Amino acid sequence: MPDIKIIEEYPYLRYRKPLLSETEMLERSASFYEDMDSRRSVREFSDKAVPKAVIENLIKTASTAPSGAHKQPWTFCVIENPEIKKQIRIAAEQEELLSYESRMSSDWLEDLKPLGTDWHKPFLETAPYLIVVFKRSYELDADGNKKTNYYVQESVGIAVGFLLSAIHNAGLVSLTHTPSPMNFLTKTLKRPINEKPFLLIPVGYPAEECWVPDIQRKDLAAISVFY
Repeated sequence: MPDIKIIEEYPYLRYRKPLLSETEMLERSASFYEDMDSRRSVREFSDKAVPKAVIENLIKTASTAPSGAHKQPWTFCVIENPEIKKQIRIAAEQEELLSYESRMSSDWLEDLKPLGTDWHKPFLETAPYLIVVFKRSYELDADGNKKTNYYVQESVGIAVGFLLSAIHNAGLVSLTHTPSPMNFLTKTLKRPINEKPFLLIPVGYPAEECWVPDIQRKDLAAISVFY
C-alpha cells in the first residue's frame, strides 16, 4: 500500500506506531512517570559547559509539539553570551525587586515562603544557557501584513512542556522563571513586534551542592476525575 496520498490537494503520510502489549504500556508509563516525578525546579546551577548540540536537540524536541493549525507560533532564543546574560539578570532583578516589595499580595508572598525565593537571581548568570521562549502573536508577510496564529498561548505552553521534559531526559536541570513584566527581554534580545516573551528558562547542570524544597505533589485522587 502507498505511504502517501493526496486529500483535497494536500499530501498525507501513512502513520504507523508499534502496538505495545498491556504489560509494556504499563511498564513504560510507570517508568516515565517515576523519571518525571524526580524532576525538580532548580535555582542552584553549575557553570559547567553543556554541549551546544544538546541544546539544539532540546529545541528541536520542543518544536515537535502540536500547535493551532500547525502554525508553530514560537521562537526559542538561546543565550550563552555572558554580557547578555548579565543584562538580563540586572533587568530581571529590577522587576523582581519591585514585585517582592510592592506588586505581590501578602497571600502570594506567604505561599512563596516554603520555596525560599526572593528577588536575587544569580542563576541567570551562572547557568551556561538561558532559553527565552517567545510566543508569536501573529506572523508578518513580506509586505508587512499580519497573518493570524491560532491558540498561541496553548500551543507555546505545550511546547514548553515538551522542552522541560527533554531537558530532564538529557540529564540537565531547569527553572521556569517569569519576571513580570518581561518586556525587557524583547528589547534586550531585539525581537520583532510580533513576538512577546513567554518564559525564561535557565538550563544546565545542578550545582555540586544543590538544595530544593521538600515539596509534595498532589495525589491522583486530588487532580483527576474518571467518568
